[in-house]
Order: sequence, then structure tokens, then C-alpha cells
Amino acid sequence: MIPNIVNAKTIQIEFTEDDTFSKEIAYIDVGDTIEWLPKNEGHNVEFLGGPNMSSLPESSEVDAFHSITFDASGVYLYHCEPHGNMGMLGLVIVGNDLHNLKEIEKIKLSSTAEAILQKLIISAK
Repeated sequence: MIPNIVNAKTIQIEFTEDDTFSKEIAYIDVGDTIEWLPKNEGHNVEFLGGPNMSSLPESSEVDAFHSITFDASGVYLYHCEPHGNMGMLGLVIVGNDLHNLKEIEKIKLSSTAEAILQKLIISAK
């Protein structure tokens, strides 16, 4: 009998004192988990886009630990709601799948956040 083995990993991302995420682009596999750690006050996680908008996770509370296991491949865009317009954004790329990148690029953001997103997308390609 072959054992049922799960080999998922967990990545931790901190809220920094510079109003950024400690990892702005996270590359993970389907089934992996990201944990956001409230190391600095005044931040949260809110998803703006992903491969299936109806399955995007709820926003986290401000200053709260947040954990999500990603079950669908694609690109996810999130921000800190209080600081999103200032460019506090992050991308999660699941399964190295960029199939929905064009939809992510169409999300309406402030000019500052848009500039940050374009830099993240260039880095992600």
C-alpha cells in the first residue's frame, strides 16, 4: 500500500514598518499556504483579483494573523486596505500559472499602486 503523503509548504509574509509586505511576490504550488504575520500595526490583507473572483478569501482584520491555503492555480493580487493606494501590494503566483495576468492588469488602482503593480508584473514574468 502506498502511503498518502502531502508535501505542502508554508510561506510567511510580514507587514513591514515601511508599509510594504516582506515578500511582494510569492511563488507557491497548489496546496501551499501563506501566512501573513502582523509584525507592524495598521495593516491587513485584502484580495483584489485572482483566477476565480467568487472564491477569493475574505479580507483579514487589521493587525491580525491571516492564513490561506491556495487550491487554484493562477495569479492573485492583494493589498493592505489602509495602504493600498500608497502601493502596499503583493502578488501570489500559484503553480507558475499566469493565465489570468491580463485580468489582474485591468484592475483599477491608484496611480502609485498601478506603478508598483507594473514593477511586480515585470519581475514576475
